[in-house]
Amino acid sequence: MTDVQTVALVTGANKGLGRETVRRLAGQGWLVFLAARDRERGTRAAAELVGEGLDVEFVELDVTSDESVAAAVETVAGRVGGLDVLVNNAGVGGPLLDPAELGADALRRLYEVNVVGQVRVTRAFLPLLRKSGQPRIVMVSSGLASLTNAGDPTRPESGFLSLDYASSKSALNMIVSQYARALPGFKVNAADPGFPATDMNNHTGIHTVTEGTDVVIRLATWDPDGPTGGFFDRDGSVPW
Repeated sequence: MTDVQTVALVTGANKGLGRETVRRLAGQGWLVFLAARDRERGTRAAAELVGEGLDVEFVELDVTSDESVAAAVETVAGRVGGLDVLVNNAGVGGPLLDPAELGADALRRLYEVNVVGQVRVTRAFLPLLRKSGQPRIVMVSSGLASLTNAGDPTRPESGFLSLDYASSKSALNMIVSQYARALPGFKVNAADPGFPATDMNNHTGIHTVTEGTDVVIRLATWDPDGPTGGFFDRDGSVPW
């Protein structure tokens, strides 16, 4: 890895939590690859951050495409040779349907991004992450993924029905647990950003994107003694 600069890549980063994560990590003097599937929007977002004096570069990356992910890996490898931090932020929400009304096709489309896409990107970037002395992977999950909270009638999560989105994030949490045990020397954790106001919820969230990224930044910058295989929000551990 480079001796002078930490290198990170953030997926789904042309807006919202992803863009704010890029801004905050680059603000620490890091080189951050702003990855997004939309070239125009991604290029514009990166240019705006560069205009703020930040070391940000755009890389086109569609988490649902093997070819796109492979090309992104080649771009990063050609530019810096390795990667210290991968933030898997890309994700989509689903229609607010009664679980009994949700069809398999809709579930499959959402899982292709929120679950399969995270595995596709992570596996592809592992060779670059292994070149780091302190490789870290942050999966952006959701408080709705917590089976413990969903089963607690006193918790707001128990009243929110979202078969596709919530179950995809629960699956992502297990993926975090599996990677954490399979990748010694890595720090692999899941982040619950809370309920930030973003396009996904029509900006009805109660947290700012800065508040939502607090936990992502903490996990991305944890020292070698930090935990791995955990689920955290900005206040601490979240029950599985």
